[in-house]
Amino acid sequence: MRICLVYDCLFPWTVGGAERWMRNVGEALVAEGHDVTYLTRRQWEPGDEPDIPGIRVIAVSKAEALYGPDGNRTIGQALRFGRGVARHLLAHRGEYDVVHVSASPFFGLAATGLVRRLGGYRVAADWHEVWTDDYWIEYLGKAKGRIAAFVQRACAHIPQRAFCSSRLHARRLVELGFHGEPTVLRGQWTGSQERPSPRPAEPLVVFAGRMIPEKHAPAIVPAIVAARERVPELRAVIFGEGPELELVRAEITRLGVEGVVETPGFVDEAIVEDTMARATCLLLPSTREGYGMVVIEAAAKGVPSVLVAAPDNASTEHITEGVNGFVAPDLSPDALADALVAAYEHRAALRETTADWFAANAQELSVGASLRKVVEAYGTA
Repeated sequence: MRICLVYDCLFPWTVGGAERWMRNVGEALVAEGHDVTYLTRRQWEPGDEPDIPGIRVIAVSKAEALYGPDGNRTIGQALRFGRGVARHLLAHRGEYDVVHVSASPFFGLAATGLVRRLGGYRVAADWHEVWTDDYWIEYLGKAKGRIAAFVQRACAHIPQRAFCSSRLHARRLVELGFHGEPTVLRGQWTGSQERPSPRPAEPLVVFAGRMIPEKHAPAIVPAIVAARERVPELRAVIFGEGPELELVRAEITRLGVEGVVETPGFVDEAIVEDTMARATCLLLPSTREGYGMVVIEAAAKGVPSVLVAAPDNASTEHITEGVNGFVAPDLSPDALADALVAAYEHRAALRETTADWFAANAQELSVGASLRKVVEAYGTA
């Protein structure tokens, strides 16, 4: 088949779970003999264009920032990308059998849907997250939030095969008015499917991710302080950068835990992996996750996770309570500390049950399992 992938981000020029997923899709399709084009925005310097074997990478919009000073996605960039997608699909109508687009930003999916009949292709879309109307208003303000919620709802009505990373967002997509049954793709893991042999646990808690408000990295510091009342040797490493990094460091100073909680920023991936493998647990106090890949990465090392129950947090679908981690009821220091202490007190047994959980779920969690579902769905889009 002739497949056109559409996303304004391309790994590794932009790093994230959705970026990794779309590139994995492209490379897997090439390996199976399909013809693949990838439409994106320019993310590289002139003369340093992407060279991905078997994939034609085409920039349909200019290089510009994805996020504004407020940390939110810029609407202008998304509009220009959508316009570029529409122009390309019109200019190349009849050349694609399937256009597989990331639902976010919505203007890429909207453009794909508008040109669908003229282009003569079927549409497939990745809905990594489906936001509620209330969350859109909280994110963008009342006026812009209502418009974004309307656009999201309109995109759900485009004839398409929909792929979701969780049951939570598949259910929400149907509630928006999507006609059909979204395909839940639980697998995004690209590593070994063998049962891990966990390393001994140190009194260490690890966070790894972008420090944006919904991940609540600053909440880690008072949680560690509270947990140290029962586990005095406990310490933490918070990997990553983002708009809330300075808030994290301010909390460290306020609570006087310099040397107990470290914030090394972005470091080599090998350092993150080694530190995580030694940790008692991963702590991800995020209240909004479409998938939570880092939870799988931790489990693949036999390392359990501590998450937070929240309406928009789909990563909790990966947790079997007391087997491969714990889900704290809220973000309070005491609630997080209780889960951290439980992980520490049961650290030896919990590592073994986490390793068993990963081995039992590894095949379904593999990206290969999801890619097989995607290719099957192309024929019925």
